Formats: sequence, C-alpha cells, structure tokens
Amino acid sequence: MGRTRMIRITFLGTSAAQPTLQRGLSAIAVRREGELLLFDCGEGSQRQMMRFGTGFGVSAVFFTHLHADHYLGLLGFARTLNMQGREAPLSVYGPPPTATLLEQALHLGFERYSFPIEFHELCGGERIERAGCSIEALAVDHGIPALGYALVEPNRPGEFSVERAAALGLPPGPLYGELQHGRELLAPDGRRVRPADVLGPPRRGRRIVLSGDTRPCESVREAARGADLLIHEGTFGDGLRERALETHHSTAREAAEVARAAGARRLVLTHFSSRYEDDVSSLAREARSLFPATELARDGLTIEVPLPPG
Repeated sequence: MGRTRMIRITFLGTSAAQPTLQRGLSAIAVRREGELLLFDCGEGSQRQMMRFGTGFGVSAVFFTHLHADHYLGLLGFARTLNMQGREAPLSVYGPPPTATLLEQALHLGFERYSFPIEFHELCGGERIERAGCSIEALAVDHGIPALGYALVEPNRPGEFSVERAAALGLPPGPLYGELQHGRELLAPDGRRVRPADVLGPPRRGRRIVLSGDTRPCESVREAARGADLLIHEGTFGDGLRERALETHHSTAREAAEVARAAGARRLVLTHFSSRYEDDVSSLAREARSLFPATELARDGLTIEVPLPPG
C-alpha cells in the first residue's frame, strides 16, 4: 500500500582536481521526498544545478573534505541564494575545520546574508537525523580529515494484509492506518489486535553510500553492506595505482573490490582524473571485471533508487 517514493541522485560534477570541457568539479544532488541535499559543492556547481534542473532549494550541504575543488562553489551558490531572498536556514556539515574555514570563505568581500548559515563539524560515527532517514558520517582515508556519508532509511512496516484484517472483523478505514503505524487497537468485538496480526515481516529501507575521496577503507566497505547504491571515487586506472596510493585516492578496480566485498547491489564510479577526459572505457572495463553492476558517472547523470520490492 502507498505510493512508490524515489530517491533521485544527480551528478553535477564528476572530475577530480580540475574541471574539464566535459566534466565539472565534485558535487552530487540528492532529492528524497521533497528534501534536496547537496554533497560537496565544487566550483561552478550552481550553474550545473540550473543546467540539470535540480533547483536551488537545498536544505543542507555535506562536505566530504576541504580540498578546494570540493567546496569553492559554495561561495557563489550562497550569494545566489542571498540575491533570491532566501530566508530559510542552510545547514553546512563537514569534517574539521569546516566551521572556521567555510565561515571565513563565505564572508570574503561579503558581509551579510539574508538567511542563517549553520555550521556543524562531524567526526566518523556521528549521525544526522533528517525527515524519514539519517545521514551517517564515515571516517575515510584521504590524508586529511575526510568523510564519506551513508543515507540510511529505517525498515518499513511489513505489507498490510486486507484478508487477515477482514478475518479479524476489522472494517476498512482508519483502523487499518492505525495498525500500519504500529499501534494496537480493539476490534469491534473487543479483541485486542496487534500490528503483527495483520502485517508481514518488516521491509528494509534504502541505503546509499557516498565514499568521498578516499583509499579503499573498511568504514565504507562496512557501511555499503547490502547497499542499494555505492557511489565510490575511481580517480585512476590500474596503470596509475602508485599515483592513487600517493594521493590517497582509489582506482576503478579497487572501488569495484569494495562493492563486491560489501555485497552492494549497484556501483557508480565518479571523480575521474582529467587524464581520462576523452575515454573512460578502460576504467569501466577494469571495474566491471570484478563487479559487473558498475556504471560510470557523467555530469548530468540522474539515477533513481526506488523503494525495495515487497
């Protein structure tokens, strides 16, 4: 019962370190049940938001780390919101020193915003509650304080059995809703009816994991167990594994190893070195040799994650 609710993910920028003709800098927009969240905000992100139609109604921005290619777009984005007369607060999350660095950056040559900006510094293991889901911070391996994030929905109630409800003498109507929301009630004949009497087993919620910039690490692997979607950086190919080690990045094959070990259902690679501007097919081959359910992100790619069946 109830309508299917999508999570819609739009890749606004998929290039590492510097923009290219085809790819902007890191930013991912996630829309879930009317709320728009932004993960990283590289230079030019607001233009990408206009180009790909995500809208500007962002309620929170989650930064993975504070390398400039991941946060410089916040300055222009915030000033555009100011020109539009925004009044609702904007929450900004990230690892230290998010509060000091970004607050200073946002006020360079600019004194006052029309809306409050609330800064929150996170460490791995902390959880932010949103409407109907939580955002879990994952400590990752990038050589500086850095986070990945997991968007996690709680289990949903089991499927409602109209037949079982009718057999218990419950008339269709508001009583069904009470049971679906986990509340016991009395049937017309005085019998106590529990939700378990009319509901099937709980149905899992969705889990989406974003690695941010990182070497393959246990925190992401653990968070991605059984995930509907793992978005993992794949900056380099096999031939540049030493470079990946030096810069605390992952190769496409290493990202696929994480997805396979975690039993994720789907992998999307992003954050590609400009070396692969003209051809990312080698990265696709390397990853799919280990994890066939791999897709390579491009700017403007939109992915929808429906509720699990059942």
